[in-house]
Amino acid sequence: MTATTSTTSTTATSTTPPTALHTPVIGWFAQHARDLPWRRPEAGAWGVMVSEFMLQQTPVSRVLPVYEEWLRRWPRPADLAAEPAGEAVRAWGRLGYPRRALRLHSAAAAIAERHGGEVPTDHHQLLALPGIGEYTAAAVASFAYGQRHAVLDTNVRRVFARVVSGTEYPPNATTAAERKLARMLLPEEPAVAAKWAAATMELGALLCTARGPECGRCPIAELCAWRKAGSPAHEGPPRRGQTYAGTDRQVRGRLLAVLREAAGPVERSLLDRVWHDPEQRARALGGLVGDGLAERLPDGRYRLPGTAAG
Repeated sequence: MTATTSTTSTTATSTTPPTALHTPVIGWFAQHARDLPWRRPEAGAWGVMVSEFMLQQTPVSRVLPVYEEWLRRWPRPADLAAEPAGEAVRAWGRLGYPRRALRLHSAAAAIAERHGGEVPTDHHQLLALPGIGEYTAAAVASFAYGQRHAVLDTNVRRVFARVVSGTEYPPNATTAAERKLARMLLPEEPAVAAKWAAATMELGALLCTARGPECGRCPIAELCAWRKAGSPAHEGPPRRGQTYAGTDRQVRGRLLAVLREAAGPVERSLLDRVWHDPEQRARALGGLVGDGLAERLPDGRYRLPGTAAG
C-alpha cells in the first residue's frame, strides 16, 4: 500500500512569523544537542564533510566508530587522496551504500588538486566538487563555516511540513516549494541561520520523528500547525524500510566483504562461495565492477579498486 503524502506549500497554514520559531528552537538545541564529534570545533570542515557523506541513510550509532577511525587515518583530504580509492571502500566497512566512499575519495582528490588541500568555503565551489549535491554543499557551508544556507534533509523537511504547513509528512522528493519555504524561514544573520539549520535537524532527529513525535517535549508545540489541526494522521511515513534479505544488495555486500577482508586479489572461486544462486551472484559482481567498487584483473581475480595486485 502506498503511503499518503501531501505537498508542502509556501503558503503555510501556520500564521506564526518565522522569527517566533527561531529563539525557542535554537534555545532548545543549545540545551539538548547531542555531543557529536563532527560538531566540535576541532572537527573542521573536513570532519563535517566526512560526517555528511557517512550520515546519508545511516544512523549516527553506526557512523560514529567508522567516522572516528576514518579521521584518525585520514585527518586531511590530501591524506585520503594519496591512497587508492579501494582503501576508502575498505575503511567504509559495513556502513552500506559504499559508492559514498568512492565519492568522498573523489571529492578529497579534487580538494587536494584544486584547493590546496583545504575544503573550500564558497558554496559554489563546494557544489562543483565530485559527489557533492545541493544538500551536502549547504550543510558544509553552514555547519563548518557558519554561512546562511537552507539545509534540507529529511528531518528538517518533516519539521517544516508539520510546524509550518500542517501536514504530517513532506513529499517523497524535495520540491521547489519546500526550498522556497526553507529560505523564507532562514534567520537573516548567517551565524544564527547556521544554528537554526543544525537545530531544526536535531529537532527532527530527536523529537519530531517520523513515527513517534514527542510533542510534549517540543519547544514549539504550541506554534505547530499540524498539532493545531489535531495532528491528522496519514497512512504512514512516505519512506518505508526496504527489504534486504535475498536482494542483489545483500549479495553485493557479501562479495564486497570478501574483497575488503582480503590482503590482496581474490580468486573467483572464493567469491562464488558467498551466494548459492550463480546468476544473481554474477549480476551482483558485475554491478560492483560497473560501479567502480571492484576490479577484475586479467588473470580473472578480483580486488578493490587501485589496491595492490599481489
